[in-house]
Amino acid sequence: MPRYTNERAETDVSISTLPAGYYTSADYFARETDRLFRRLWLFVGRDDDVPSPGHFVTKRIAGAEVLVIRDEAGTLRAFHNVCRHRGTLLCTEAAGQVRGFVQCAYHSWTYRLDGALHRAPHMDKVTGFRVEDWPLVSIPLEVWAGNVFIHLGDPSEPTPSFRDYLDGVDTTFHNWRMGELRTVAIRTYHLRANWKLVIANYHECLHCANAHPQLVKLSHPLSGDNEPPHPTWLGASMDLMPGCVTLSTLAEPTRASLPGLDAEQRRRVYYYAMLPTMLLNPHPDYVVTFALNPIAPDRTDITCHWLMHPDEIARPGFDPGDAVEFWDVTNRQDWALSDQAQAGIASLGYRPGPYSNREEMLAAFDRWVIARVGPLQELGAGFGTRE
Repeated sequence: MPRYTNERAETDVSISTLPAGYYTSADYFARETDRLFRRLWLFVGRDDDVPSPGHFVTKRIAGAEVLVIRDEAGTLRAFHNVCRHRGTLLCTEAAGQVRGFVQCAYHSWTYRLDGALHRAPHMDKVTGFRVEDWPLVSIPLEVWAGNVFIHLGDPSEPTPSFRDYLDGVDTTFHNWRMGELRTVAIRTYHLRANWKLVIANYHECLHCANAHPQLVKLSHPLSGDNEPPHPTWLGASMDLMPGCVTLSTLAEPTRASLPGLDAEQRRRVYYYAMLPTMLLNPHPDYVVTFALNPIAPDRTDITCHWLMHPDEIARPGFDPGDAVEFWDVTNRQDWALSDQAQAGIASLGYRPGPYSNREEMLAAFDRWVIARVGPLQELGAGFGTRE
C-alpha cells in the first residue's frame, strides 16, 4: 500500500486551520449531525459489551436513543430505545441484562429480544391493532472483528455498504484477529472539545515531545508513515524504539505479541480513524479502541476499550495495568490539550494559522469534513474569517 514518506514535501502558508465556527457553531454541528453522523457508519463499542442473551447497552448519539441487545439466538441487534406506544425510553441504564423481554415502565408494552412486540395491554378493543405491526424500530448493525457499528440513516433509503465503508481496513488489520480479543478495561472521558479537534490531535505527533514524555521514550514522534487519505478513514503508524516491544509503563512487559503478526507489525503502533467516530490503535500485543460520541460543538465523550488475547488473560497473575495506565495517562494529556484548543479557538483573538508540512493529515481531514458537510459560509451572515 502506498504511503507518504517521512520526508514531507514543503507546504504553503495558505494551507491553514479552519475558522472558529467549524468548532463553535451550533448550526454547523447540527449540519454535521445530519450529514455525517446520520449518514455514515458509527462505531459504538465491542460485541463483548453484550456477551449473552438479554445483555444490553444503551447509547445516545446523533440525537438517537439506541439500544444494542443480544437476542435469544445470540444475534446482536440494535433498535431505537423508544416504546412504540407513547415514545417512552425503554432501557434507562447504560448497561444491564433483562430476562427474555424488554418492558416499558409506563404502560407495560413488552417486547421480545428480537424487537417483536409481545404484549400491549388495553389495546384489545382498538380496531385494526395487531401486535405484529408494532415492533421496535430496527437500526442497521454490523460487526467487524468484534467492533460494533450502527447506521442511523433514513430507513426509507438504502443503507450504505459496510464493506465499502471499511475500504480495506479489515484486510490491513486481519492479522490482529481482533474478533478473538477480549476487553480487559474500559474508560470513559468527558471532553470540553469539538470532536474534530480530538481526531486532529490523534493524527499528529508534533506535540508529543511537549505533552507525552513517556511516549517519546518508546516511539520517536517523527517516525512512521501516513497512509494517503481514504474516503472513510485516515491511517498512520509510528515505529517502536530499538529494544522496545510495546507502549507500556513497564520497562519489560511480559505479554507475547499477538499471534499472526509479521515482523514489521511487531515493530509498529498504528493510529487509524474510521470516520467519524472510531479511533483504532493496534499495538503488537494489544489494541485500544476509542468510540467518539459528539455531544455538542464543544463537548465530546470518548469510551476506550483495551483488548487483549484470551491466552494472555488466562495466564496466572495476568495484569493489563501497564497498558491501561500508559494510555489513560496519555489520553488525559491529549484531552487536556484538546480542551485548551477549544477554549482558544472559541476566544475573540483566534485567527486561522498555517499548518506545517507534517500536518498533512489534518488538512486532509478538514477537506473531508467540508466536502461532506459544506463550507461554513453556507450558513449565512455572521460566519466571517474569525468565525
